[in-house]
Amino acid sequence: MAKAIKPREREAIIQSLRAGVTPRTGLHHIQVGRAGEVEALVTNIDTIIDNGAVFRLVIGDFGSGKSFFLRLVRQIALEKGLVTVSSDLSPDRRLHSTSGQAKSLYNELMRNMSTRTKPDGGALPSIVEKFIIVCRKQAEEENQEVEKVVHEKLHQVEELVGGYDFARVVTLYYQGYEQGNENLQNDAIRWLRGEWPTKTEARQALGVRSIVEDSTVYDYLKIWSLFVQAAGYGGLLVSIDELVNLYKLGNKQARVSNYEQILRILNDCLQGSANSIGFVMGGTPEFLLDPRKGLYSYEALRSRLAENTFAKQAGVVDYSSPTLHMNNLNPEEMYILLKNIRLVFAAGDEDNLLLPDEALKAFLAHCHEKIGESYFRTPRNTIKAFVDLLTVLDQNSQVEWQQLIQSVKVENESNTAMPELESSERQEKKAEDNEQLSSFTL
Repeated sequence: MAKAIKPREREAIIQSLRAGVTPRTGLHHIQVGRAGEVEALVTNIDTIIDNGAVFRLVIGDFGSGKSFFLRLVRQIALEKGLVTVSSDLSPDRRLHSTSGQAKSLYNELMRNMSTRTKPDGGALPSIVEKFIIVCRKQAEEENQEVEKVVHEKLHQVEELVGGYDFARVVTLYYQGYEQGNENLQNDAIRWLRGEWPTKTEARQALGVRSIVEDSTVYDYLKIWSLFVQAAGYGGLLVSIDELVNLYKLGNKQARVSNYEQILRILNDCLQGSANSIGFVMGGTPEFLLDPRKGLYSYEALRSRLAENTFAKQAGVVDYSSPTLHMNNLNPEEMYILLKNIRLVFAAGDEDNLLLPDEALKAFLAHCHEKIGESYFRTPRNTIKAFVDLLTVLDQNSQVEWQQLIQSVKVENESNTAMPELESSERQEKKAEDNEQLSSFTL
């Protein structure tokens, strides 16, 4: 018996799918396949909880489900008691910069800080307050002063880059909390979010000598991983999507600097220099494999991220590799996905389905005939078309589904992997790169 879906949740899922974006809620209603990938990331989350560090690149074509998968992983992490921060890269947000783009990324990550009770972001103040509650409880049990316990718990943080001022700001927040000084609390939260524009202003308000800057963003993420654990959470999961924006950077030195930052994060995670933190990043095959502009253009990254040739020759997937390639949905999984979407439209009521099973099969057959196997690799547009079909049937009960399916047009995304190039240039570039990429994928 299917479980009823709330109207608000139903609308949120449908609107997101129609727009071709990942729903913020109700992912479990439509999730299919990816069992191996999900199991691997669940194991990684357990590693984070055990004070370990994890680095994962999720690679897939546009529309293949990377963003959906990253959001699903975040939901699992929240259910397991982790804190998550997430952001997409853009021209204004990068991993490394000297003009504020890295700090802008940090600001966005902090705004999207989430916990199980605050899954939609904005959880930073509640995490700091939970830390204070944990310290109070320990102080009562050990008959100590709360501020002394605060200092003891923050001692490990003080040893990291920027950690001393971080610990001071948290202490000031506690003092404002005790004194009922909301201005002091707000100033402390602004500092923790990286919102103070200059060191001078921060020093005048809080007496600190540093603020979050482009060069220290990664250092502060490592501080947060220890802090959230001290507050009673399992660790920190950092989810960053749209790494293809680094690939699109026209300045070679800017690309290399960002790739060096990825290498630094990867090395720290693999060598045990980071604790209770995980990085899950999404990118396209070109971003990874292109020997001129992608990660494979940086030799140190190519050697660390290269595919397991033994697994490839055996026809299996190595789910322990730092690079996780999105497997294609097979026809059975696509069929189940469409059934799930159909059930969402019916609000979970199987008596109110808009289409019979034969219509789903006819729709899939139509898609296969029109665009071939690529709709298994990049299901986004197929899903959008199917949602549009259901929307028409939902609003017009007199319309027959048979006549609609024959008129469905599903855009093939296979040629949108490099949108910054004109179509003729793209074709020449793709032919050239395919020839070069083959030497890296044998």
